[in-house]
Amino acid sequence: MITGLPSPRVPDPRDAPVLGWGVLGTGWIADKFSSALRAATDQRLVAVASRELPRAEAFARSVGAQRAHGDSARLFEDPEVDVVYVASPHHLHLRDASAAMRAGKHVLVEKPLALDAGEARALAQVAHETGRFCMEAMWTLFLPKLDVVRQVVAEGILGEPQTAILDHGEWFEPDHRIWRPELAGGALLDLGTYTYAVADHLLGPGSVVAADVQMTSTGVEGQVLGAVTHASGARSVHHASMLAETPARVVITGTDGLLEMGSRFCMPGPLTLRSRDGASTGSWDEPATGHSQLFWQAAEVARLVAAGATESPLRPLADSVRTLELVDQVREVSGLGRRPAL
Repeated sequence: MITGLPSPRVPDPRDAPVLGWGVLGTGWIADKFSSALRAATDQRLVAVASRELPRAEAFARSVGAQRAHGDSARLFEDPEVDVVYVASPHHLHLRDASAAMRAGKHVLVEKPLALDAGEARALAQVAHETGRFCMEAMWTLFLPKLDVVRQVVAEGILGEPQTAILDHGEWFEPDHRIWRPELAGGALLDLGTYTYAVADHLLGPGSVVAADVQMTSTGVEGQVLGAVTHASGARSVHHASMLAETPARVVITGTDGLLEMGSRFCMPGPLTLRSRDGASTGSWDEPATGHSQLFWQAAEVARLVAAGATESPLRPLADSVRTLELVDQVREVSGLGRRPAL
């Protein structure tokens, strides 16, 4: 229900031109994406690939893919695959997405696009050289609620944006890959990229002016704080943690009011608009929860690829590079230094 807030302007995902999709990886995000794709769109789930063929075959059966491949090369050679969803571990994104594009496939690359800004620029260069579509799967930006937020900011409903406070904390079991430095784990890439991407998307480019990092015993960032000054004059404050559950909200304040994105801001959920005196003037919510709306980004890819585009205006590669530049700046300002090579 919408009360005093704009309506989302998102096309019906089933109206998107139908493409053949391949999925590289069989982890939980690949499962969530594949399930959402089949449930809410008419896209064709052609094939999945894993280093272990039996694992790929079992995954294909569970998500309804037509076939399985025992290595990425066979997936990239599959003539019925138009787009590859790259859901391999972070440190393999540059390698896998580059190989897919060089094989003639378009790619949707799970976030983060790469390990750092240098890798992201290299991937953007491959996309330019091959003429293939390439987009980071920063799925939050494609949700209906984010279109509402974009309109609130762009139409000046909040007045002049002043400050954004962005929090994303989750607790992970000790055996989760986020604890493993050799798999590019840590709160900064897994969780922090959401906050920096959303702030950049809504407030524009900025620079990290302060940062602090608490490391874990395994050698990854357990908790990360950052402050960004945006060229627009707005400020944003960021917190990401893999050590504890937090409210995971975003609050954007302006000269005339504030907008709150409710708990688990990166997922479907509620919005609340308040006037400068704190009175509620509008609210918006959506029934779908969790990762059930991962399909919006896929529908965007299908429409753009069919139109001959090579990037998305909502998440162009330059924006993905900027997000990772902020991540790199957090490491530099906090004293962590450059990310070790993997």
